[in-house]
Amino acid sequence: MKILLASNSPRRKELLQNLGYRFEVVSVNCEEVYPPSLAPAEIAGYLSILKADSFRELLPDEILITADTIVALENEVLGKPENTHHAQEMLQKLSGKIHQVYTGITIKTLNKTITETDCTEVEMAPISEEEATYYIQNHQPFDKAGSYGVQEWLGMAKINRINGSYYTVMGLPTHLVYKILKDFEASH
Repeated sequence: MKILLASNSPRRKELLQNLGYRFEVVSVNCEEVYPPSLAPAEIAGYLSILKADSFRELLPDEILITADTIVALENEVLGKPENTHHAQEMLQKLSGKIHQVYTGITIKTLNKTITETDCTEVEMAPISEEEATYYIQNHQPFDKAGSYGVQEWLGMAKINRINGSYYTVMGLPTHLVYKILKDFEASH
């Protein structure tokens, strides 16, 4: 089976490589819009399905992997920041609070689709305005939900506790990907 990873995320690519898989990175063109009635726990899975369904028809020997990550704080979804001010605003909201990171994955073949969402709780220490500014200027977190990367300076300096998978916060629940791919291999 040929694995296709539909993601521009260097982190997802690195994680899938570290799991020992060979794959091709492909792009999916779809507008990431979800119904406002969805709860935060449903959004990441919904968007990963949307991405998978926007890809061309798969060949019989192909497996497509799509993923989406959202950050939720008290039921408010914090997406990717639009600019520096927006990133600063998000980091101040997260400062000193516990939030949830949801990563949804969809793994699809020609005749089977599996979607799962994993949730990890993250406890953030207080973040001063100066620390947020330093982080934004030095790490440019504009491609990251919630304006931060767990593997970067802010994650190292300001995350007090993680309840769940670190890799889910990074953007790919590797334990779920591995399990689902193993199940696919067993059924072929």
